[in-house]
Amino acid sequence: MADEVMFEFLHAEIISHVVSSNENEKKTGDLSSLEYLGFSTGYRIIERLTKEWPRFKDELETMKFICTDFWSSINKKQIDNLRTNHQGVYVLQDNAFRFLTRLSAGRQYLDKAPRYVAFTCGLIRGALSNLGINCMVTAEVQTMPACKFHIQVQRT
Repeated sequence: MADEVMFEFLHAEIISHVVSSNENEKKTGDLSSLEYLGFSTGYRIIERLTKEWPRFKDELETMKFICTDFWSSINKKQIDNLRTNHQGVYVLQDNAFRFLTRLSAGRQYLDKAPRYVAFTCGLIRGALSNLGINCMVTAEVQTMPACKFHIQVQRT
């Protein structure tokens, strides 16, 4: 329980620091540094999580791992829904996203939501990158505290 609260406080402080730094540098709305912090963190976390695991058979099995074990290690619950078109597009839906549940469920903070999901987009992208999947991750928040993460796998 204490670890969960500490992680939420750390997340909030990281966001506050990056947003205030960006405002000082006149880069309002630039969340790339938050996404990069998430990327490097996700890259490292997945190394520890998969240390004892055999290689994944395919992309879908990797995504299922992200939705269950990886998501549980970060958010203490599994992802609520995974959808795919079997052509490299995946949508992960969390109906009670951890970092949005503390905000109002109304629409008043909807414009602030990208701040709270940028780090997690980076976490997912970093984890998948370490597992050999190059992708682009974006988030969509239409109603609080639900969040959809769109993963577009980059084919070479």
